[in-house]
Amino acid sequence: MTLGDSELISSNIRTASQPSSLKITDMRLVRTTTGGPILKIDTNQGIYGLGEVRDGASKTYALLLKNRILGENPCNVDKIFRRIKQFGFHARQGGGVCGIEMALMDLAGKAYGVPCYQLAGGKFRDEVRCYSDTPTLRDPEEMGKKLQHRMDLGFTFLKMDVGVSLLRDMPGTLCAPEGNLETNNLMHPFTGIRLTQKGIETLCEYVGTIREIIGYEIPLAVDHFGHIAVEDCIRLARSLEKYNLAWLEDMIPWQYTDQYVRLSNSCATPICTGEDIYCKEEFVKLFEAKAIAICHPDLATSGGILETKKIGDLAQEYGIAMAMHMAGTPVCAMASVHCAAATENFLVLENHSVDDPWWDDLVVGLPNPIIQDGYIKVPDTPGLGIDLNPEVIQQHLHPDDSEYFSPTYEWDGERSHDRLWS
Repeated sequence: MTLGDSELISSNIRTASQPSSLKITDMRLVRTTTGGPILKIDTNQGIYGLGEVRDGASKTYALLLKNRILGENPCNVDKIFRRIKQFGFHARQGGGVCGIEMALMDLAGKAYGVPCYQLAGGKFRDEVRCYSDTPTLRDPEEMGKKLQHRMDLGFTFLKMDVGVSLLRDMPGTLCAPEGNLETNNLMHPFTGIRLTQKGIETLCEYVGTIREIIGYEIPLAVDHFGHIAVEDCIRLARSLEKYNLAWLEDMIPWQYTDQYVRLSNSCATPICTGEDIYCKEEFVKLFEAKAIAICHPDLATSGGILETKKIGDLAQEYGIAMAMHMAGTPVCAMASVHCAAATENFLVLENHSVDDPWWDDLVVGLPNPIIQDGYIKVPDTPGLGIDLNPEVIQQHLHPDDSEYFSPTYEWDGERSHDRLWS
């Protein structure tokens, strides 16, 4: 065999089958008008991974990490995660770390030819139940019809909002210091907002009317109560018990573990929180205190696929179920699906985009629609099991993004001394 023959053979070898030689060469982002920035990590072998930064988060949270992952082997998911974990934080500030972790898992799955759930230990289910979050309508009959339409689409789990927003401009329902009803920047214990008895009865009538329309057999979770203190949360929770709700979500800030214990011990409806918590350490505090019945991490905040799987496993040890928050594009949705498939105590996955007709078209490689009869099938194809649809994404570019995955060279050379110990 001549040298020329050897080079010809090598040129036809699928180099993506050499995981140990993979290196990260670039990272770029693009935003659409739904969900968060989509993140793409390129490699020296032509394969790439997709992730998503949390909805509402700045692209900068991911871009500042680019120089810290360039040249790394993306298959070393845990090694890279531990290196960049310190640059994430709760709520939207963890979005960059989480988006990168999703893309690394997608890349590793493609490199080894296995789906992401296999990298997380295998799957417990072949399809993932979704719940449909539904925008609030002030007329309870119209809201009931909207939820009934979700049921007609095949959804077997629902969620809606019930709280202060429904009582605005209704005399005698709210008591608050002047100006405090108009701000969202004060945490719940500090607003002084109180529900009157009329306000509580009005909210109960709202939920009761909806239950009459959709029935009592289907699970119905409730969210967005407003910035009211734990005492009024307890009053409202007790009054809503007769409507057999699936859970009461984020009634108070997740940081107040002791208040969650008070709330959980005061009523017979499951208490749920977690979408703004970054990594497992803060979840453990809630678990150990028996403060909640259902944890609700968002994969784009909680640390990505592997960290969220760990959160679910820890919750299971304390007899706590795991539902998952998700308000992103199909990229984040499918990362969540793989995590949900690999987590035994998983309950249900959120979707915010049922009313966006083009949401399903942002990616290819999946059934369309992606959610069928209230479930997403777990793909067996490598990585996340999807690719992007550039034409559709470019049709729905965020107003501040002028092109599809524009270069990010200005972030290549940033350096700092990041070590946290001497």
